[in-house]
Amino acid sequence: MRVLLTGASGFVGRAVQARLLSDNQHSLRSAMRQLPGKTPSKLEFCVAPALGPDADWNMALQDVDAVIHCAARVHVMQEQAADPLAEFRRTNVEGTLRLAQQAVEAGVRRFVFVSSIKVNGEGTLPGEAFSADDAPAANDPYGISKLEAEEGLLALATASGLEVVIVRPPLIYGPGVKANFQSMLRWLNKGIPLPLGAIENRRSLVALDNLVDLLVLCLVHPAAVGERFLVSDGEDLSTSELLRRIGQALGRPAHLLPVPQSWLEGGARFIGREDLSQRICGSLQVNIDKTRERLNWTPPVTVNQALALTAAHFLEQLKS
Repeated sequence: MRVLLTGASGFVGRAVQARLLSDNQHSLRSAMRQLPGKTPSKLEFCVAPALGPDADWNMALQDVDAVIHCAARVHVMQEQAADPLAEFRRTNVEGTLRLAQQAVEAGVRRFVFVSSIKVNGEGTLPGEAFSADDAPAANDPYGISKLEAEEGLLALATASGLEVVIVRPPLIYGPGVKANFQSMLRWLNKGIPLPLGAIENRRSLVALDNLVDLLVLCLVHPAAVGERFLVSDGEDLSTSELLRRIGQALGRPAHLLPVPQSWLEGGARFIGREDLSQRICGSLQVNIDKTRERLNWTPPVTVNQALALTAAHFLEQLKS
């Protein structure tokens, strides 16, 4: 099977590329905006057009059997666009559907779409996890754009026979992770005391290796067609427990002060940062029973194993 991978230079895309190359079961064409100077001999690269309604993917899609679509305009903390929803729609909806329509015209059989748990919503009550077939409750521009892309892809699948598979990950971590997770690694490695020792939420995460394993399975599994799947490590942690485990992986015990969660939430409201409170104190759990049962899939990497790999990469990068 020849696979076109979009977003091949991104955090998830690089890991998918490495996995497909190591499996030796598929031939791979990686699409990225700028070609690397040195490439593995068995890897084919192509220049990706800017993801949008006018993109021309025809050359990239020649002789392709399946697409893994990782490229997207991602959720950002400090949005600069005057109309964020319009920008997300242009890339994540119109750009995705343009690629998928041209894939149909090129005879591509399967289209695996990396969506987001934000399609389900921003949070859950403890013990009440999202499931794959819940009614969507996207409420920010990024989540709305991913939901609209999902709906467009499924409509195209009905009209054309394209085998669409949708995967919604929560927060993804692993070697090379950036943003808030990288900040936690830095704080804990420096031994900075954090007022986060009494948080009793529950959050689902997914290790990069676990997400990639599921995406590759979705390329070929007959029961994946036309379905939406949630993915996680299968173990939900509180923010406090996550920080403790990251500290253990770094070999630097976490110094967590037991500040009451209600104080943290109140302080966040006072400064107008309820979003920060939700990420730190709120729960977001996903139920992966459908993924396990329909695809006979089990996360191959445990949380502790994934954190060890993440911490080792972080420490190695510090040395270099």
